[in-house]
Amino acid sequence: MTMTEPFETYRSTVFPWHCDQFGHMNARWYAAFFDDASFHLYHQVGLSYGQMREVGSIIPVVAETTIEYRHEMLAGDLMIVRAGFTRLGNKSLNRTARLYNADSGDLCAVEHARDVFFDETTRRSAPMPDGFREILQTGLMPADTEAVQ
Repeated sequence: MTMTEPFETYRSTVFPWHCDQFGHMNARWYAAFFDDASFHLYHQVGLSYGQMREVGSIIPVVAETTIEYRHEMLAGDLMIVRAGFTRLGNKSLNRTARLYNADSGDLCAVEHARDVFFDETTRRSAPMPDGFREILQTGLMPADTEAVQ
């Protein structure tokens, strides 16, 4: 199986309203930016949400997420998020996203997440729909990818 480089899934700017009383971007915003980036990851590998809906009621949902904060972001900083899938299971997958300062290249935060395929009808986890695995494998990257290529 071929491994890929992380996909660019998000770009933005840290605005003053993203910052807390200490002057750096508040944790709530990292979570929001990583969440926005996750929607683009599926699209980047060729699996749109429209395609998922065509298959039926089984969709990926976030089951778990952790964020490691490595370097602060300040108002005016430009950010880039790069992401990829690190594991494909039968009912779930893992993905990793890294938020970088676009100017310095500093790795500022890392999100590790587990998405579970969820049947909206039964309200339970379900096997990954046929055909999804082949598409998602194109976004499979080594779990330890750190480069900001």
